[in-house]
Amino acid sequence: MKQTNVGVIGVGAMGYNHVRIYSELENANLLAISDMVRGTLDNVSKEFNTVGYVDYDNILQLDDLEAVNICVPTVFHHDVVMSAIEAGKNVLVEKPVASHITEAKEMIDAAKDAGVILATGHVERFNPAVRVAKRLLQEGEIGEVVTANAKRLGPYPPRIRDVGVATDLAIHDIDIFNYLFESKAEMVFANMSSNLKNCEFEDHAEIMTKYENGALSILETNWLTPYKKRQLNITGVDGIISVDYGSQTVTLYKENNHVEEVKVENKEPLKEELRSFVNAVQSNKEAEVTGQDGYEALRIVEAAMKSSKEKNLIYLE
Repeated sequence: MKQTNVGVIGVGAMGYNHVRIYSELENANLLAISDMVRGTLDNVSKEFNTVGYVDYDNILQLDDLEAVNICVPTVFHHDVVMSAIEAGKNVLVEKPVASHITEAKEMIDAAKDAGVILATGHVERFNPAVRVAKRLLQEGEIGEVVTANAKRLGPYPPRIRDVGVATDLAIHDIDIFNYLFESKAEMVFANMSSNLKNCEFEDHAEIMTKYENGALSILETNWLTPYKKRQLNITGVDGIISVDYGSQTVTLYKENNHVEEVKVENKEPLKEELRSFVNAVQSNKEAEVTGQDGYEALRIVEAAMKSSKEKNLIYLE
């Protein structure tokens, strides 16, 4: 099988998993990694028997490198992605695609001009339970979708210091709403605040989004709940699809007390995401989750934050 030479920039908690999976994938060859923290870099390089650089420019200068995953803090996404694109490398950048939609737009345009792939790491798109839910919608199992609501709750992760819960957690479900509805968001209303002493950003958010096709999404997310909950319910005129992201289970509820546990083939979403990215690079095709997809999710997050600040409904262009 053809292998694509890949690199990973940023090998902390998330980047480590990218490195681990690339070392396992049959269609990828982990060429090199980079991290600013020498201790982290040395440990990961040794564990996976790969070359490590403190300066990420050294990776981008490797002629054999075809693609790079960028797992640095969000505030650095734009600069590192733009450098990778300038070097002619295909890019997968972890979500959120950038700190602001203006940066995301620059990245999208640059990738298009350079003829390289820009993918966004919205890993829940590759959750097999979400894929099954999407299939059920396409097959008309619950008829026209009326609303979807999601809960993404859990304790505060101290490693997240550069963004709040809306950008870190809510964006997952916002992207899934976009994926399931296949429609543009037209208005957003949100409430957010910060309660935790060790978190300078918002630690809870309630976000309601109306889509052009009439569907409505309602999302509750926080870092205040002492246990993890990752739940999605999609209500249509003919039934409900219930998804548990964590257990990768799907339950279908219909008339006459019909309850069906729909078969889901459990897989590691991140592995499916990285495999898909490499396949896109090898076939020179658009990524399954594009930079534009990342832009659309971030656009809603920014509108939600503005709505909360202004205590008003925000209409999107």
